[in-house]
Amino acid sequence: MSELPDEPPGVPPAELPTVAPRLRDLRRRSGLTLETAARLVGLSPAHLSRLETGRRQPSLPMLLALARTYGTTVSDLLGETAPERDPIIRADRAEPSEAGGWAYWTVGGAGRALQALRVHVPQRAQGELVRVHPGEEWLYVLKGRLRLTLGAAAHVLAPGDAAHFDSLTPHRIAADSRGGTELLFVHTLLQSGAAELCLGDDARYRGV
Repeated sequence: MSELPDEPPGVPPAELPTVAPRLRDLRRRSGLTLETAARLVGLSPAHLSRLETGRRQPSLPMLLALARTYGTTVSDLLGETAPERDPIIRADRAEPSEAGGWAYWTVGGAGRALQALRVHVPQRAQGELVRVHPGEEWLYVLKGRLRLTLGAAAHVLAPGDAAHFDSLTPHRIAADSRGGTELLFVHTLLQSGAAELCLGDDARYRGV
């Protein structure tokens, strides 16, 4: 299994100040060693250690992978507080966050089996990062065009198009329009600790 690449140059080093201690605490609470957690997420132990000590900041896709591994949400990883079980999420309370150039807004309730996000995917080289993990994903394009690869098939989605798929299907998303793509994104929060997934030497794993 290939290691996830380091963050691209230019990512501010203090972008997510609260994530490092949360990552370490959640890993220990999950009963995972640094080596085991790193393997499940698709990182080297050294890279995960740098995330846990604040020497490197994760991108949004990496945060999603870590959240799934620890059975929690991105909001919890970042120490964000939200009213438990509040069914209403007001627009004026949804503050955007940024991770590795990806912007997102939490638009779902805390402590739920689903995580709902509004995401801005920047237009830049996404590499050939293949994502695979237990669960389901649903996305809906709001602005711009999205390139969604499912297995060997590539699809370009326009505003108003949606996709709903099994997350065990190798998949990747990338912006396909100038200015990036904005979408609604919903996924199941299934802890992936029992799943040892490997896509081969020519593919990379990221749990998004």
